[in-house]
Amino acid sequence: MQLRNSLGLSLLLLTMLSGCDRLGIPDPAKDAAAKDADARATGAACRHAGRAIEDCYTLNPDASRASIYAGWKEMNDYMRENKIEIVKPEIKKAEPAAEGDASASDKTDEKK
Repeated sequence: MQLRNSLGLSLLLLTMLSGCDRLGIPDPAKDAAAKDADARATGAACRHAGRAIEDCYTLNPDASRASIYAGWKEMNDYMRENKIEIVKPEIKKAEPAAEGDASASDKTDEKK
């Protein structure tokens, strides 16, 4: 009888613990895995865009360097195997126009 009670209690506890993520209780292992995946994706994106690994480190100082490198290297190997060329970003940063400077807004209108 006692074995049945302890088994039932164990199952109840396991069921309750499986819902912890719904309660908003942080899970350090999940957070670390998500940060690692983000850094790997960042490294892969840097390589696909033709960015040097050092530039990627500089642009993403909070990301793990090891994870960035791992993603960069994985994408490098993938691109070599499949003969994929780099894709340069086409969207340029908009330069802020000085207030009251009408000539700056005229130049942007001419480019369109």
